[in-house]
Amino acid sequence: MIAIIAEKPSVGMDIARVVGADTKNDGYCSGNGYMVTWALGHLVSLSLPDTYGYTRTAAEDLPMLPEPFRLVSRQVRTDRGMVPDLAATKQLKVIDGVFNRCVSIIVATDAGREGELIFRWIYDYLGCTKPFRRLWISSLTDEAIRKGLEELKDGAEYDSLYAAADSRAKADWLVGMNASRALTIASGTPNSSIGRVQTPTLAMICARFKENRGFVSTPYWQLHVTLQGKCTHRRFFHVGNFNDKAEAEAAYRHIPSGSVAEITKAERKETVQQPPLLYDLTALQKDCNVHLDLPADKTLDIAQALYEKKLVSYPRTGSRHIPQDVMAHIPELLEKISVLPEFREYGKAFDLSTLNTRSVDDTKVTDHHALVTTGVTPEGLSEAETAVYTLIAGRMLEAFSPPCGKETLRMECRIGNMAFRSKSSTVTSPGWRGVFGRKEDKEEDEEGLNDGEAVFAVGDRVPVSGHGLVQKKTMPKPLYTEATLLAAMETCGKDIADGQAREAVKDLGIGTPATRAAIITTLFKRDYVERNGKSLVPTEKGLLLYGAVKDMLVADVSLTGSWENALAQIERHTLDPEMFMASIRDYTRKATGEILKLSLPAAPVRTFTCPKCKTGHVILRDRTAKCDNEGCGLLVFRKFLNKELTDQHLEQLFSSGSTRLIKGFKGKKGIAFDAALAFDAGFNLTLSFPKNGNGKKQKR
Repeated sequence: MIAIIAEKPSVGMDIARVVGADTKNDGYCSGNGYMVTWALGHLVSLSLPDTYGYTRTAAEDLPMLPEPFRLVSRQVRTDRGMVPDLAATKQLKVIDGVFNRCVSIIVATDAGREGELIFRWIYDYLGCTKPFRRLWISSLTDEAIRKGLEELKDGAEYDSLYAAADSRAKADWLVGMNASRALTIASGTPNSSIGRVQTPTLAMICARFKENRGFVSTPYWQLHVTLQGKCTHRRFFHVGNFNDKAEAEAAYRHIPSGSVAEITKAERKETVQQPPLLYDLTALQKDCNVHLDLPADKTLDIAQALYEKKLVSYPRTGSRHIPQDVMAHIPELLEKISVLPEFREYGKAFDLSTLNTRSVDDTKVTDHHALVTTGVTPEGLSEAETAVYTLIAGRMLEAFSPPCGKETLRMECRIGNMAFRSKSSTVTSPGWRGVFGRKEDKEEDEEGLNDGEAVFAVGDRVPVSGHGLVQKKTMPKPLYTEATLLAAMETCGKDIADGQAREAVKDLGIGTPATRAAIITTLFKRDYVERNGKSLVPTEKGLLLYGAVKDMLVADVSLTGSWENALAQIERHTLDPEMFMASIRDYTRKATGEILKLSLPAAPVRTFTCPKCKTGHVILRDRTAKCDNEGCGLLVFRKFLNKELTDQHLEQLFSSGSTRLIKGFKGKKGIAFDAALAFDAGFNLTLSFPKNGNGKKQKR
């Protein structure tokens, strides 16, 4: 018998059907010489500090440097603390039984860093020594699974991938556990955390916020003239702005009534605007935030669901290119996309015989190629799934479409000793921009409504029909949105002052496509950041932490980025994992020492008048919110279903009796839904569902 282990039950069932293991059992399927089982995500994790004897939060116990690290069955947080997850414990026993009854193993967890880690930790935790091979596929279609099973790789070929994943997890443990305990000691507040990527990301948000709010706007002046043609006009702008009002007004007066401008340059040039590359995960998350108002973690969940429904390729990819062998299937996929209702009109003129190959480059494909559809017809999708699938399919049409053709017109003129210029572009052939027809795809030099359409030739002397002076002011960099933060995390290395450090991380940034959404989610859970419309704004708690650590190692973007570079080197066999871990242990000692020296004021304890007894005060703590009136008994746990309630949620609950709509609850069957929370008559938490257009509550 051969064991196959997948990452999730749904994927395991698909593989079991393909290989003919059609007998269903509790936690696995069997038949045709195979036993197919599955993990439930991370069934095994690194042990918590208590396992190593660190049972208290004390400065003399820091830093904690376990050697070796130990693995433990997945734990879950309850009001009694961390306890073993019964579902994980049960499934581990199933997997152990399957492995013991088989002669070899096929690893079919997700083909990436985290998928490799999920299997290897299970394998090590169970003490298994059976040989294993790797199923490495980018799609879950039956064809892809069969082809992958015919081309299994020796498990040892992915040892470096596992080493990078294992090193990343241990580095996060060392930095996160030690720095967070040190912060608790320094601040006296337990509901705080510091992370290897989390804290530099918070620092980026806070620094932008403080820069934005502290920005002092300065005025400047723009001088323009209007030249009159035969039927229409054209506006020209002075080649430089004026920072001094008196100088600007003097220049304005220098253009008397009846002035004539001499055209000194008139140049037409054909240009093209190339189509965007195919999506990787980060690019998809940015567009979903901009166009669909979806947070990054929700986009990842939807993309993963589309992958498991066989509709798209592996979503946790960091590549925006495809190899030549995948390109061979693209015309067939585009043909299916072009007949979808959303693209039918564009598809009528789409030429499959001359596809743009800008996204085709074998040398730029990492573990997985860019996100593409699989050709499976989408059916029964939710509204959000349909919207995300449409973006992915539409991006494929864009990427393989012709460039947008434009004609650029540059003209310059002189009035006395002053030079003015006009630049505009006109779209001559929409090309890829015809797929969605978005205004966001326009470039800055495309004609505005008030700049006119008159065209002049060199040597023309044209009367000035009007001129004006407009005062403007400098503007601060805008606050981050999730889309712009993802972009900054991806490219933050470009802003690093040190040239050597910038070069080391220029293509990596901080975090990975698969982890950036989780980092942003953690900042919300810790009440470090909140949303103000689409903008991300640090809370008082977040600013307090930033103020304390902004000049420390834990907030150093360049250092964090260099670690991402080191992990990539481990994957490529060019760096010894132990060298990386030695640097992390050294860093942990220094960072922990820095934090312990802090003298932080404790964050103010937030209290509310108790809505139940009306006399006591509800105090918000790390895991609970509880009335201080002993005879009252009002108690609310921070965790409800799968959601961590933030201070903002609890404030809404205690001040008005209910929260606003909270997105992403999950029921017993794992189905996501949105609801508000409210108190029932006995002051217990209950779900409250929004009403639909008929005034009736929506069902879930």
